[in-house]
Amino acid sequence: MTTGSAFQPAIIAPWKGIHTIDTAQVRPQFAAAYLVEGDGRGAFIDCGTNHSVPHMLAALERAGMTAGQIDWLVLTHVHLDHAGGAGALLPHLPNARVVVHPRGARHMIDPSKLTAGATAVYGEAAMQAMYGTLQPVPAERVVEAGDGHVVELAGRPLLCLDTPGHARHHIAIHDDVAGVFFTGDTFGISYRDFDTGQGAFIFPTTTPVQFEPEALHVSIDRMLAFHPRAMFPTHFGRLDEVERLAADMHAEIDDMVALARACADRDDRHLALMDGLRARLLRRARQHGVTLDEAVIDELLGGDIELNAQGLAVWLDTSRA
Repeated sequence: MTTGSAFQPAIIAPWKGIHTIDTAQVRPQFAAAYLVEGDGRGAFIDCGTNHSVPHMLAALERAGMTAGQIDWLVLTHVHLDHAGGAGALLPHLPNARVVVHPRGARHMIDPSKLTAGATAVYGEAAMQAMYGTLQPVPAERVVEAGDGHVVELAGRPLLCLDTPGHARHHIAIHDDVAGVFFTGDTFGISYRDFDTGQGAFIFPTTTPVQFEPEALHVSIDRMLAFHPRAMFPTHFGRLDEVERLAADMHAEIDDMVALARACADRDDRHLALMDGLRARLLRRARQHGVTLDEAVIDELLGGDIELNAQGLAVWLDTSRA
């Protein structure tokens, strides 16, 4: 696993005033942030980790903008691959404020619980390697974005919708000018490694600890009601064919729930969930025309399978409580 300095991300051409920024996590085109241009002003959507800060600033230079032109850092949610670098980035952006779901605001102001949780999972050394030391965001620079909150970006309003299902502190951001959503993790994961002649390949992310399948279905349908021309998930980049991909997401959520219920009472539940998720993703990838070696697919999806299995287990335990 890289820390963000082991490779130089490829430059992705802007689309309708939206710049896709590779935040240099894990591998190329694994995690993205976005720069949205208004009339001479800008907003970042998500920011990656502390190690992503140089790449965020380099994106400004490539776009011909300065740090002083950034008015907003809008966070889809506070998971560290999306928001871990907010406190380290903000000192470079003198005019920016951080927009975050009300449930996530306190964790930006005091990231100690985020640090403790990640350290408990990964250990101190791995936590530092992946995310660095989390820096607090001054409370006066935090804006809580409840459902329907509008971020005013120089004539390019960004509408924030409460979109739980992956996390209860998740917002999706609708850009009316481009007719798109920045979806964080609500619209799943779609790595460009799996693109074929059939288009993009997608699957849900049930990362612990707040996977809620019914809420996720509702959040997806709520975004579809805007008839977006594209989705911009964090993992990774612009997705067209929104209706097809949404149908795939709905089907996969239901299938993952069915798998979880089938494994609920097994002594080897985690292993069974891992095996079931892997088998389904591999089968779907082959049906989609993916020709990558099985070992390569395992390497690309292994971390997601592990986290999805953990998230499904937490959901099972919570739903039975």
